[in-house]
Amino acid sequence: MSYLEPNEFVKKMVDAGEEKVYMSTKDSLIRAIMAGAILALAAVFAITVAMKTGSPLLGAVLFPVGFIMLYLMKFDLLTGVFTLVPLAWLDKRPGVTFKQVLRNWGLVALGNLIGALIVAFIMAYIFTFGFTTPGGAIAEKVSRIGELRTIGYQSHGTPGWFTVFIRAMLCNWMVSMGVVAAMITTDTIGKIWAMWMPIMLFFFMGFEHSIVNMFLFPFALIMGGDFTVMDYLLWNEFPVALGNLVGGLLFVGMPLYYTHVKTSPERKLKR
Repeated sequence: MSYLEPNEFVKKMVDAGEEKVYMSTKDSLIRAIMAGAILALAAVFAITVAMKTGSPLLGAVLFPVGFIMLYLMKFDLLTGVFTLVPLAWLDKRPGVTFKQVLRNWGLVALGNLIGALIVAFIMAYIFTFGFTTPGGAIAEKVSRIGELRTIGYQSHGTPGWFTVFIRAMLCNWMVSMGVVAAMITTDTIGKIWAMWMPIMLFFFMGFEHSIVNMFLFPFALIMGGDFTVMDYLLWNEFPVALGNLVGGLLFVGMPLYYTHVKTSPERKLKR
């Protein structure tokens, strides 16, 4: 594996953020739609594996295949651009304004949502044979997850809101580590292994990922979950997106940028 030192791959992070700002609206949307759809399929896959084998760990071990596929195709997730794109703005790259950062986030969020919703309706159709039969055990499981992670948080009030926010921070700490870890090597197998570990960790620990949830909760609602769209938005998607933003920047993007790009002068030791 061709390992790159942090001062090399962190510059690649900034370059990647700049590249995403300059990407056309069409390309940004298409790449985001594909990313949302692939991650949604990976979530269904992992839940199916966990239920059929009785092993949540095995589901978590296999979930990263979706993230790896979308990363290798250079499709974009909101969690990734939360971490990378602001670095180009902090580095004062030409033309990269805060408005352009927000534009990128908005396009990627919209594309991810479209992709996730497409898969939610496709999977709902498959599980119900065109909405003519109940969705079965997997649909019931997803509906229950949707209820626990919306009204379950709501039942705890403000501490519940901050719990989901913190779980979202921890999620994008790991997801962004996966994005960055793929940059430490030029070898494809090395990239795959480097991404696998933090993505597996976030999924097994049940941390909150805004794009996975764009699929999971609409799917749960279609399958009869006992919560509302507003429950989902106020007690999951909004705090999760905010937590993902803070976690990716606070724990990954900024520490790497300020210690490997914007480094401070070396200390002068007294002799």
